Amino acid sequence: MELRARVLLWKLVLLQSSSVLLSSGPAGPATPGSSVVSESAVSWAAGARAVLRCQSPRMVWTQDRLHDRQRVVHWDLSGGPAGGPARRLVDMYSAGEQRVYEPRDSGRLLLTPSAFQDGNFSLLIRAVEETDEGLYTCNLHHHYCHLYESLAVRLEVTDDPWAAGAHWDGEKEVLAVERGAPALLTCVNRAHVWTDRHLEEAQQVVHWDRQPPGVPHDRADRLLDLYASGERRAYGPPFLRERVAVGADAFARGDFSLRIDPLEPADEGTYSCHLHHHYCGLHERRVFHLKVTEPAARPPPRDSPGNGSSHSGAPGPGAGDPTLTRGRSVINVIVPEGRAHFFQQLGYVLATLLLFILLLITVILATRQRRRGGYEYSDKKSKSKGKDVNMVEFAAAARDQALYRREDIRLGYKNNLLKERVELSHSPLPAKSIDLDKEGQRADTRLSPWLPEFRKEYCK
Repeated sequence: MELRARVLLWKLVLLQSSSVLLSSGPAGPATPGSSVVSESAVSWAAGARAVLRCQSPRMVWTQDRLHDRQRVVHWDLSGGPAGGPARRLVDMYSAGEQRVYEPRDSGRLLLTPSAFQDGNFSLLIRAVEETDEGLYTCNLHHHYCHLYESLAVRLEVTDDPWAAGAHWDGEKEVLAVERGAPALLTCVNRAHVWTDRHLEEAQQVVHWDRQPPGVPHDRADRLLDLYASGERRAYGPPFLRERVAVGADAFARGDFSLRIDPLEPADEGTYSCHLHHHYCGLHERRVFHLKVTEPAARPPPRDSPGNGSSHSGAPGPGAGDPTLTRGRSVINVIVPEGRAHFFQQLGYVLATLLLFILLLITVILATRQRRRGGYEYSDKKSKSKGKDVNMVEFAAAARDQALYRREDIRLGYKNNLLKERVELSHSPLPAKSIDLDKEGQRADTRLSPWLPEFRKEYCK
């Protein structure tokens, strides 16, 4: 019993040392700097449209729609006692789905469910059998990043407990396990590409740099920054910034080609396209040496009646005689008005209209102010007169004026009755309380002496 405990303790020590040895190896293809994938020299004529091709299918972020199906680990067995080709034992996706291919291995072969969180993809065999002997390979696949890594472990089954153990043969681990005992085939890879799940928009960056002739790479000028989230930043001189562009769907197609339209002689230099995928550990650089040549000469214009040449194309008289002087041809060039001219004319019209409106408002305000001043003057005048006028004098003046008017009225009446009626209508007598009986008597008394004369005058 003591011997068996010592054997198990020794096996655990060997397994721990082997796992440390495997985990201390290279974790992945991490490269600190950008590696130059291609370098080419291109040449275009001035005024043409230059296209610097920079494509990478590994940067197509739309392929990562199924995060749980992009990373997978599977164990294969080859070279067993029966020989034959390799066969799949078990596999698991990053979502935690584990699948065992042979029914007899169900419950006997196990992978830890947290393999894609802690990077431990080791395979546990609960009870080793003689048919389990062979070469095991741990295969890690990242379909989106196009990464494929493999680790081999050879398993030997023995009946001698002292022969159980693990050692390194220079290429792979060799693990000897006693029949019926558990076996742990270690496969550890803690690189972030296998253990992390990042948003691709924050992990992919593409930028273009430009080096004028004679400028080293470390002093290159940044032209464009492109992010998978859609953000874009433009740098560089204004004369070049307005003429360079990259397609809007660059990250969807993996095409980050730079277009320069139109090409000018000052654009000559070295251009570099940098692709960075921090999640996948991708750092690539493509270099283009751009040379700008003179534009191609245009073909001479065809003969036409307007330039003095014949329709047949034959040289006219004196065409080959250099002593003859040619008349100067006048070419009328009509330059179309630009957009700035239109806005200038529109500004003149608007300014004139504004001045007219201001003048009209000024006239209206002045008129209203003048009317208000006249009203105030008349009110003040009436108030000042009201203070000096005495109502008694005003009444007396009004009475005198009425008498004066009455005296001036001279009308030719036929008799005195009509005249009295008119006077009574103009100057009404004040109302009195009259006793008709007494007044009648008084009237008879006063008129009695004059009545005969009145009758006489009336008869005449």
